[in-house]
Amino acid sequence: MVADNVRTVTDYTHKSLKEVDDMAPQFGFPPEMQSRFAREAMGMERTGLSYFRLAPGFRIPFGHRHVDQEEVYVVVKGSARIKVGDDVVQLDELDAVRVSGDTMRNLEGGPDGAEVVVFGERATQDESEMVPGWWSE
Repeated sequence: MVADNVRTVTDYTHKSLKEVDDMAPQFGFPPEMQSRFAREAMGMERTGLSYFRLAPGFRIPFGHRHVDQEEVYVVVKGSARIKVGDDVVQLDELDAVRVSGDTMRNLEGGPDGAEVVVFGERATQDESEMVPGWWSE
């Protein structure tokens, strides 16, 4: 099957993450943030995959955690800071950080912004907690 630049065959799905719908506007977030959740677009059953684009210095306005689903954050362009629990970690291009599921976390774009790919186990809304304003200095 080939449609909308997606190729799905029995064993794999190929799609550009930049073509996945940006959900940030639907959640009322400003244009300084793009969030593209690719699990459904890729036909994944057990894995979550997201692409975030953050403007320079933009901090996601909430922290979050999951019941027990760990995630890995990979900066693919630019730089970012991630707050994990009480620690703030600088991330440069191709740096990766693993976060255990029940640990609160949040991202902030670096001086040139950031493009970040996040993957981990699938988490439902019932298995996730969002805390507005969690990272404030």
